[in-house]
Amino acid sequence: MIASLRGTVVAVSLTSAVIETGGVGLAVLATPTTLSALRVGAEALLHTELIVREDSLTLYGFAEADERDCFRVLLGAKGVGAKLALAMLAVHTPDALRRAIAAEDVAALKRVPGLGPKGAQRIIIDVGDKLGPPLGQDPPASPGEPIASDGAAEDGEPHPDVVAALVQLGWNEASAREAVLAVGPGLAAPGQAPAVPEILRAALRWLGGGRRG
Repeated sequence: MIASLRGTVVAVSLTSAVIETGGVGLAVLATPTTLSALRVGAEALLHTELIVREDSLTLYGFAEADERDCFRVLLGAKGVGAKLALAMLAVHTPDALRRAIAAEDVAALKRVPGLGPKGAQRIIIDVGDKLGPPLGQDPPASPGEPIASDGAAEDGEPHPDVVAALVQLGWNEASAREAVLAVGPGLAAPGQAPAVPEILRAALRWLGGGRRG
């Protein structure tokens, strides 16, 4: 088992990063929130989970051990694979998931792309109290609150890379485009383009707040 990974960040994309340790570059899939904190050339520590399949070895990374532990528990629910578990942690914090499952809040869980009412109910039953009580680690900002971002590329169209990442996570293109544009201008420094990971994180929070097409 690879429980953690510490090394130099050599590349960051919208869905993954490459971290070099001991002369070996390891590709790690992660949530937009985790990826937005990584900087090329800087050292990073990620808590990891290795998924072994017959034809692949896939490493998933998390900024906090609590996220990794929640990921493991979610994988134990029927019908939940690594992609869906990662999407759940992209939309909801671990504490938000704990509260949603404890309250049997199907509507909150349905905000995750690819998760319908039956799947949400099955997760509620299968996970139960395995995630434990909330730890009080939620950020102060509420879901759906706009974050510093412009949302559009120089031609006025939604950033295509961000739209593509949202589609890969499971939203349809129309909803993805709407979210990227809806996060809107506001807090970005004048004359400074917002970072793409920040736009993606803003769009995810907007979608996670229930504002979906």
